[in-house]
Amino acid sequence: QVQLVESGGGLVQAGGSLRLSCTASGSIFSIDAMGWYRQSPGKQRELVAFVSKGGSTNYDDSVKGRFTISRDNAKNTVYLQMVSLKPEDTAVYFCNADVRNGFGYSRNYWGQGTQVTVSS
Repeated sequence: QVQLVESGGGLVQAGGSLRLSCTASGSIFSIDAMGWYRQSPGKQRELVAFVSKGGSTNYDDSVKGRFTISRDNAKNTVYLQMVSLKPEDTAVYFCNADVRNGFGYSRNYWGQGTQVTVSS
């Protein structure tokens, strides 16, 4: 079994910054793509950014230029640096990862979520 644990959420004023972290632990042989999603009340969960095992990144247009995703493969950790935060960034942020076990099977996992609140 694999667990994803997020940290770094909180309350920040508009224009401020936060850094989210997510560390995977458990039965891990390797991790393919890792990403961050967010969900605000009444809305569907949406992709914010993802990073491939090799470091290629992709961002939703709403966060381009403000958010940076990165990963440390040695620590099984993915980060999301968020700057110039806006009230519309308020949401629960979820970590996601495609984890491969020692038998070569890949499975998708979710973290429990961390709340980010941006006040105006």
